[in-house]
Amino acid sequence: MTYRIFDDMAQCTEQEVARLLPLVSNQRREQALAYKHLFGQYCCLKSYEILMQLLLSNLSSFASSPHHLFFSYNKYGQPRLEGGPCFSISHCKNAIAVAISETPIGIDIEHLRIAKPELVERTMNLQEQEQIWHSDSPDWIFTQLWTRKEAVLKMKGTGIISIDEIKNTLASIEHIDLLTKVNIDKQYACTLASRL
Repeated sequence: MTYRIFDDMAQCTEQEVARLLPLVSNQRREQALAYKHLFGQYCCLKSYEILMQLLLSNLSSFASSPHHLFFSYNKYGQPRLEGGPCFSISHCKNAIAVAISETPIGIDIEHLRIAKPELVERTMNLQEQEQIWHSDSPDWIFTQLWTRKEAVLKMKGTGIISIDEIKNTLASIEHIDLLTKVNIDKQYACTLASRL
């Protein structure tokens, strides 16, 4: 298992998108160009570039030709790399996170989210709500819990199906390892979920 967080989002320019477009597969190029805004195009392309770098570093024989990589999707829309390892991609306005593993993996990165009472009540169980409201930094605790929940659901292959379903995601996560990192300066939290 390996992962990378990229947070130099100042590189999100038209020139960088133009540089990245010929480096990706036709499938990924079409996906990137389907975005109407520059940020979406950039994140789609940059995450693919990072995925390729991780594959080349760890599985050089698999990723010898980025133009032949093909993604399929499960019934929940989660991508899978045909013939390759498990991977997970996430991005927010401040960073992109990519992880690869031989076993199911999930990664989620989020910009600092405001702990709005109605959202906390709908998405967090009672123990998590107490943890948030008794904290000196409720927004940071809420953001970290949110990334943990999303990472676990991505690892399971579903993602968030409904907002109500996310409430008890962390209540029964036996044999799952969670690694959470916070970057206060760049205002994001990231969690990696993997099987023990």
